[in-house]
Amino acid sequence: MKKNAVVIIIVVLLAFVVNSAVFTVDETEQALVLQFSRIVRSVTEPGLAVKIPFIQDVIKYEKRLLRYDAAPAEFLTKDKKSLVVDTYTRFKISDPTVFYGALRDLPRAHARLDNIISSALREAVASHDQSDIITEKREPIMKEVTTESREKAAELGVEIIDVRIKRTDFPPEIAESIHARMRAERERISKRFRSEGAEEQLKIKAETDKEKTIILAEAKRQSEFLRGEGDALAIKIYAQALEQDPEFYAFVRSLELYREALGRDSTLILSAGSPLFKYLEGAGTGTP
Repeated sequence: MKKNAVVIIIVVLLAFVVNSAVFTVDETEQALVLQFSRIVRSVTEPGLAVKIPFIQDVIKYEKRLLRYDAAPAEFLTKDKKSLVVDTYTRFKISDPTVFYGALRDLPRAHARLDNIISSALREAVASHDQSDIITEKREPIMKEVTTESREKAAELGVEIIDVRIKRTDFPPEIAESIHARMRAERERISKRFRSEGAEEQLKIKAETDKEKTIILAEAKRQSEFLRGEGDALAIKIYAQALEQDPEFYAFVRSLELYREALGRDSTLILSAGSPLFKYLEGAGTGTP
């Protein structure tokens, strides 16, 4: 039993020693083997690697692209105007040995990158007008910033891929006055549009009233013309009826006059010699 226990202890110790001596490096990683905080070697290829257990340590860094978002900062342009610029940087650790000696870890790397990029960006903004920064001209400006920052970052074992602007804005104290001017300008434009709309409305209304007057006048003229034709035709018909039977014509015209002049419960006072009276007193003979 004692021998078995000893064997088990030895196996466990060997497993622990082997586990401490072997480490893996992922394809997205690169590693440094340290001995008493001093670099022994670097491992950049993925796979298994060995180290001296309990004496040597391993520190790993990303091999993939990394991103650093800088805090928005205020810069002064060539035409003495302030701009708040918000940038981000894509970079990677190109030399882990140099990186470890200069920076050790990512927080320190971010701080150094912030200083490098901020300095390069300040110089670039100071040599260009505000309009260049906020228009399509800022692309070559950012290329200048990237080139200058890349040269300085290479000394730290860092390769800067590019530096880009996320947003540019005006300082708060200036932004409010600019917004006020923009609102005033929009109100001026809206008033002009309303004035032009009201003027156009008056023109359309005047044109419509004119067309309405012309249409009504034409309709009245047409109705008077048709009424005149109707009256002329009626007179012609009456004349033809008069020629055929004067007595019957006089009788019909008298009936029309009775219908127009007399209503229900009307009283008509006529002299005995009135022409109208003869059709009321007899059947057209003039005798009762």
